[in-house]
Amino acid sequence: MRIGLISDTHVPVAPLFPEVLEALRGVDLILHAGDIVLSRVLDELETIAPVYAAQGNHDGHLTEDPRVKPVHFIEVEGFRIALLHVFEPLTASKEWLSDMLGGSWADIVVHGDSHLEEVEMAYGALCINAGSATLPRNRAPRPGHIGYLTLERGQRPECEIIDLIDGERRAYGIGELAAPAGQHAGLAG
Repeated sequence: MRIGLISDTHVPVAPLFPEVLEALRGVDLILHAGDIVLSRVLDELETIAPVYAAQGNHDGHLTEDPRVKPVHFIEVEGFRIALLHVFEPLTASKEWLSDMLGGSWADIVVHGDSHLEEVEMAYGALCINAGSATLPRNRAPRPGHIGYLTLERGQRPECEIIDLIDGERRAYGIGELAAPAGQHAGLAG
């Protein structure tokens, strides 16, 4: 399954940049890691694929939208994915990070907030922040970054972050990061 990753759209009035929508065409599922601002953004994304969204610190008014939750747990191809807005610092203890997930854990954590794209491992979980799709690295509005996560049962995840302006594609050597193969790590360790 190919999953589109998007975060921090901060769209107050205008529609999403067409480059963002075009880059996500063909994915099977879209995970929005929060700071949506208008539910219309989710409506636009839903014309492409089903959408789950995390409630960001600019999304308090979206609590009635069934697509938006503070934390989603989604099972895909044998992987447990957690979707939330803030998941940092990754150097904190596992207990600290687990508290952000309601005391639980996942194979993959998709998060946002910083507007900085990164793919890291934390206590056996693959942690992905696709950056901001509209305000990359907290700079002027322009098409920014999105991500792709490809999952196949029993295989290591594949992750790629795309810069929508210059087309730079960064594929992450997930095997080198020792990513899980679909059995989420417990709280020990």
